[in-house]
Amino acid sequence: MILLKNATYIDWKTLEFKKTNILVEKGSNRKIQFIDNTENQQADQTIDCKGKIVTKSFANGHHHVYSALARGMGAPKKNPENFYEILQYIWWTLDKALDKEMIEASALSTAIACAKAGTTFVIDHHASPNLIEGSLDIIAKAFDKVGVNHLLCYEVTDRDGEDKAEKGLSETENYLKSNQGLVGLHASFTVGNETMKNAADLMNKFNSGFHIHVAEDLYDQRHCNDNYNTRVIERLNDYGVLDSSKTILGHCLHINENERNIIQSSKSFVVQNMESNLNNKVGYFNAKGLGDRIILGTDGMHSDMLQSVKSAFFVGQEFDTIDYPSAYERFRKVHDYIKLNQFDGDGENNLVILDYDSPTEINQNNFLGHFIFGINSNHVNDVISNGKIIVKDRKIQNVNESEILEFSKEQSKHLWKKMQQ
Repeated sequence: MILLKNATYIDWKTLEFKKTNILVEKGSNRKIQFIDNTENQQADQTIDCKGKIVTKSFANGHHHVYSALARGMGAPKKNPENFYEILQYIWWTLDKALDKEMIEASALSTAIACAKAGTTFVIDHHASPNLIEGSLDIIAKAFDKVGVNHLLCYEVTDRDGEDKAEKGLSETENYLKSNQGLVGLHASFTVGNETMKNAADLMNKFNSGFHIHVAEDLYDQRHCNDNYNTRVIERLNDYGVLDSSKTILGHCLHINENERNIIQSSKSFVVQNMESNLNNKVGYFNAKGLGDRIILGTDGMHSDMLQSVKSAFFVGQEFDTIDYPSAYERFRKVHDYIKLNQFDGDGENNLVILDYDSPTEINQNNFLGHFIFGINSNHVNDVISNGKIIVKDRKIQNVNESEILEFSKEQSKHLWKKMQQ
């Protein structure tokens, strides 16, 4: 049990402010209690939150652990001229070079970055074509060490041949037998009909959902039309993918009105990744006609969800239907996704303590202004995951961060060298 004294608690759903003391239960999906008197209260740890804000921690709706060691790497062998070449010469070159140690370093450093930015639950989409078997377990163990909850999948694709596609499906099935997870696919344009059907069958077998990139670039739609005489969302819908509330559709930039209507009337969720779209110059997200099941991710660009929502808001002023309330709603909608589908690890005992000393008053009525223009990850002071402190006074608690960063730097050098071969 953790006792948070003298806290200003903000209810993440109603934005109601409450001056209170909080008892935090340990364990997955446990509760918090508000108490007035702390004199005789027994607790394993006590944190004085005077002058600080306590609220529910954050969750990332779409991440890529495998990109963690890309920061600062050299230029690709060929300068990409379009989205397909960005994949071909950067990300598909990188993921093919990953080995066990690189994946472990990527996962540990990602989990640390997420935790220090206030995120305690990560939905990740992984690819390592030359080390498929056991790759999800490597990531899961790394996240567990740091104390960050997770929902993982392996990116099944035909781009490396039938054998690798079958291995991806096998890795998915083995992982789902004993873990919560999703059936991951790269994108329609790298998944043929047989693999798509096998993945859909696997989804139904485990009552799971797809996690797939959708119409991130126009190439995806052109390929689908040329090869299947349909559009991407229509193709996925034909396989029953959108019937699952666990399905996550990544990006959804280049979709028409009919596809938007299909999504809105389905059970699936859409994940927006603004900064990645800007970086790849693929277009701008617009929520028009999609309904309210929109969540936010970082797409491996970084692990800072507060930064992600700000980007979505500012860029969306010209290209989207976003405003203060809907920006916050997208930021928090991932919690609804997790709860609706009964995944473990996002209970009310996942909290962030913000040391946010604003020069102006903050209250329920103006919180969204502070959320967009003031609060950022630098204000994350402490983080509680499943009722356990994983960040205290801005320092990771469960692992040696400096040792992991040294390990990651060493592995990044090996990765970059392999990518040039």
